[in-house]
Amino acid sequence: MTSPAPAAPVPFIDLATQRARLGARIDEAVMSVVNSARFINGPEVAVLEQQLATFAGVEHVVSCSSGTDALAMILMAWGVKAGDAVFCPAFTFCATAEVVPYLGATPVFVDVIEDTFNMDPESLEAAIQVAREHGLEPKVVIPVDLFGQPADYDAILTIAAAHDLKVLCDTAQGFGGSWHNRRTGSIGDAAATSFFPAKPLGAYGDGGAIFTDNAELAAVLRSIREHGQGVDRYQNVRIGMTARLDTVQAAVLIEKLAIFEDELAARDRIAKRYNAALKDVAGVPFVDPRAFSSWAQYTLRLRPGVRDGLAEHLKGQGIPTAVYYRVPMHLQPAYRHFPAAGAILPVCEGLAEQGISLPMHPYLDEATQDRIIDAVRVGLARTA
Repeated sequence: MTSPAPAAPVPFIDLATQRARLGARIDEAVMSVVNSARFINGPEVAVLEQQLATFAGVEHVVSCSSGTDALAMILMAWGVKAGDAVFCPAFTFCATAEVVPYLGATPVFVDVIEDTFNMDPESLEAAIQVAREHGLEPKVVIPVDLFGQPADYDAILTIAAAHDLKVLCDTAQGFGGSWHNRRTGSIGDAAATSFFPAKPLGAYGDGGAIFTDNAELAAVLRSIREHGQGVDRYQNVRIGMTARLDTVQAAVLIEKLAIFEDELAARDRIAKRYNAALKDVAGVPFVDPRAFSSWAQYTLRLRPGVRDGLAEHLKGQGIPTAVYYRVPMHLQPAYRHFPAAGAILPVCEGLAEQGISLPMHPYLDEATQDRIIDAVRVGLARTA
């Protein structure tokens, strides 16, 4: 008697099914660019920027080459420099903080809230005091919309106003989410997102965008994006960089944006189904009632010592997992000499040992989701 064939591996993020859905639309969009030979600053770039501005509800969008460049360009435009403090959550991808030393400024790390994993306003207040004790000038706070959920902007904007801080919203994971029904690109003084392929709205390569209602800032950003150019490319009025979004990526993103609302709704349905099925065996994600999450990731909290065993069990069932983030920023070798809100950031350090992310994308059918849920429940039962 032969054993049944093992089930096919589950994709962590299913870009192939999305590609099949868009089909000829993507082919035609890309070939239109190829045939026009306008690979840099083609008309699709301006079309995408306008569509993104309409989607987010802002006056200006400046597309660029990556989410990291988007963050750096904003800080450059604001004149952030040595002696300035920029406040970043410690539980995030390194890009949020790495742009700060680029400009000679100092990242100051902030703890996060246990239920949302986002920046803790009380810890931000403590970090501002620490910065001043180090002789730094508080200048910018960069809240991160981690895993798709907007940060607590009610509290963060209030603190920023009290301390005269610029607010740069890092919505690389959160684009498509909202806070009090405001899209995440429309909050703060400026916002940055990423179009890395794994993001909720992803390109077929790197890309990013900046969102703002400030026309003067948008003009400076467009100059920075093009080597600091003035009236033309051969006049340089400021230090800039090469940070353009190429036309092929813009064409792809136009087609993906057309189905983005539908995909966001599907992500939300899937996350709620996961929550209902797993809430009795693990810490399921909490979404603030003021927020709508874009569900870039679906992340469980487990008791300490359980995660690696569950990951190994799921791997044996053809189900991939990911850990975001094993080492918080304030403990990373390249960043641990920078100041933080405290000698330890207890919530960040606890979450680093407890979080595990399951497959999450708009094309998870119920049968596949049930397979994942059953495997998680069995795996956790074995560790009980």
